[in-house]
Amino acid sequence: MGTVLILGNSSAGLYDFRNGLVQALLAEHRVIVSLPDTVKTELLAAEGCEVVLTPINRRGMNPAQDFRLLREYRRLLRTFRPDLVLTYTIKPNVYGGMACAAAGIPYIQTVTGLGSAFQKGGAVRRLVCCLYRAGMRRADCVFFQNEENRETFRRFGLLRGRTRLVSGSGVDLTAHPFAAYPEDAVVRFLFVGRMMREKGIGEYLAAAEALHSETVEFQLLGYCDEDYQSLLDEKERAGVIRQLGFHTGVNRFYHVCSAVVLPTYHEGMSNVLMEASASGRPVIASDISGCREIFEEGRTGFGCRPKSAESLTEALRRFLLLDRERRAEMGRRAREKMEREFDRRRVTAAYMEEAERILRT
Repeated sequence: MGTVLILGNSSAGLYDFRNGLVQALLAEHRVIVSLPDTVKTELLAAEGCEVVLTPINRRGMNPAQDFRLLREYRRLLRTFRPDLVLTYTIKPNVYGGMACAAAGIPYIQTVTGLGSAFQKGGAVRRLVCCLYRAGMRRADCVFFQNEENRETFRRFGLLRGRTRLVSGSGVDLTAHPFAAYPEDAVVRFLFVGRMMREKGIGEYLAAAEALHSETVEFQLLGYCDEDYQSLLDEKERAGVIRQLGFHTGVNRFYHVCSAVVLPTYHEGMSNVLMEASASGRPVIASDISGCREIFEEGRTGFGCRPKSAESLTEALRRFLLLDRERRAEMGRRAREKMEREFDRRRVTAAYMEEAERILRT
């Protein structure tokens, strides 16, 4: 039995999207998880994980806070002496990677997306590249969720060793079962995610303003990550949108919607689109890496240009022109694609292959 330490930035993200890997590791190893919140830590603990709470400022770039995070990761390595460390998302990748490299402990990293820094460019991107370079310099393997992200890291000289490409976190086909397409005449578009600019919330609201009617409803499921609440409340009072709040169980919302909409600016590999597709729902999403791999244009969904309300509105109009049977057929094809290409068990197997390769040495 070895000791595996997982560094993440969300207990829900670890449990909802990587629990198959956690369970596979628990079958043979001691597993410690370092997380900043308690949303799903009780569930992880019940499975056998040892949970350590580690505060992380997910969005800020405060040097004092980040140094404390690096120091805390170093303390965890001294305390638990893991045989292998797995890191997810930018700060665990950067500061967890630095700590592991200094301690000579093997580590596997996962890049879940480029984030806004690569979009902005300039001094911020240069700083993030320097941090990533330091965090990745001795990684035993770096997993990427789409080829464009991997090529970007190569272009900026951030990669030195082994890399692998997986279909995001994959989708749990049992947890997200296929559901019959709704029978009623109302078309319900569903946005699932954080209400923030880079998820395309502005474009979604603009499309809702243009297309909402008595038979076309625009729903939002999630919480505000930026200051959009007053605008959302205003749009809801005007009958433009319907806010559903934040819920940990999303299947019931997928099952009653007509299509899921995600006009995001960047993604690693969208879990929302995979879940919606597994549920048998067409998707309308940005035609970018991390989304375009999940849907087939005109067969399981429609693409739109990112940052373009006009393009999103046109894609939604195309969907509205389809009859119910065409929409239902798109949903059936979406489920088949998930079964064929995005089964989470394949992703788990890829990680276990790398983990066992390292733990056996």
